[in-house]
Amino acid sequence: MADTLLIINPGGTSTKVAVFDGQEPRFVEIIRHRADELDRFSGVIDQEPFRRQIILDLLAARGIELESFSAVVGRGGALKPLSSGTYRVGPEMVEDIRAGRVFVDHASNLGPLLAYGLAGKAGIPAFIVDPVSVDEFTPEARLSGLPELERASMSHALNLKMICRQAAASLGRRYEDVNLVAAHLGSGITVSAHRRGRMIDVNNAVDGGPFAPTRTGGLPTTGLIELCFSGKYDRAQLLGLATKRGGLLAYLGTSDGEEIEKRVADGDRQARLVYDAMILQIAKEIGAMAAVLDGRVDAVVLTGGLACGRYLIDALKDRVSFLGPLLVFPGEDEMKALALGALRVLSGEEDARDYGAPFGEDAAGEDAAGEDTAGETIRKS
Repeated sequence: MADTLLIINPGGTSTKVAVFDGQEPRFVEIIRHRADELDRFSGVIDQEPFRRQIILDLLAARGIELESFSAVVGRGGALKPLSSGTYRVGPEMVEDIRAGRVFVDHASNLGPLLAYGLAGKAGIPAFIVDPVSVDEFTPEARLSGLPELERASMSHALNLKMICRQAAASLGRRYEDVNLVAAHLGSGITVSAHRRGRMIDVNNAVDGGPFAPTRTGGLPTTGLIELCFSGKYDRAQLLGLATKRGGLLAYLGTSDGEEIEKRVADGDRQARLVYDAMILQIAKEIGAMAAVLDGRVDAVVLTGGLACGRYLIDALKDRVSFLGPLLVFPGEDEMKALALGALRVLSGEEDARDYGAPFGEDAAGEDAAGEDTAGETIRKS
């Protein structure tokens, strides 16, 4: 009999809840939260009881008891650097989140808390899978050019890891046996280099890389410094511009890729210029990640909401197809990625990881210096 899983994915203005019977979703529901419901809380973590009760009410309305689940799986937040995998949620992880020992105050940090609390009521395990802080960088990837500012691995790891497994399978290979350049094209854009099952480099979507629907990506350094001291913006305003009101939104007044593709088709020259500029930056980042892999690329993989756009995909294909096959997986399915990660543990396919273990101690396939030790990469013919 298939394991039944409760999946929880908290977002800034919604909580996505699903029940999976094995790999198949019984239902997926998005619960929207009004601004006045959330404004009464001083911080994201304070929303935990509110969101937990909503989930319990949803299950009760559908006649589902917590004891019927094999595990509860939450979206992992911006935790300390972690190797890829499925992690048990325990007291140490919960304490780190409650104490604010996380990179950002984001709704995804509620995922482990909600999973842990609900699982505890039923006496079942709680897991997270591939949180945004998955870090498999080589030592060289950490240096930024200024010792005070180390590059951090923060990415759409959950979706990227799942899609890379699917991409490898479509090539008739295992994820652990291929080299892939994978780009998550959403409201933020992360382009990553995957060397035989490890994401060894990726741009942080709020610190660099291509500009995106709502984010600026990398900016001219000296000009940004001048802007910081211009008196035109305060700190909060600049952070908002860079992470929420930049990119396509700043240039075109919308972050909707479908709308922009329609504008381009209708002959809007400004829309085409801006969209082409973003596509060029994405292609440049894909090329950079191919260099990280020494040019040994088995495929370039595209995923995320923007990957639904025909114009964008065709334009990227023209620019990067010389690197290898282009594999497109439009949209994202984080709920399925969470379910699959838990099922790999429950089936015994892989072991659950310990959040308290020293970082990187169980990083198979690389030695202590981060160098690949598993043999010669198969070159693309």
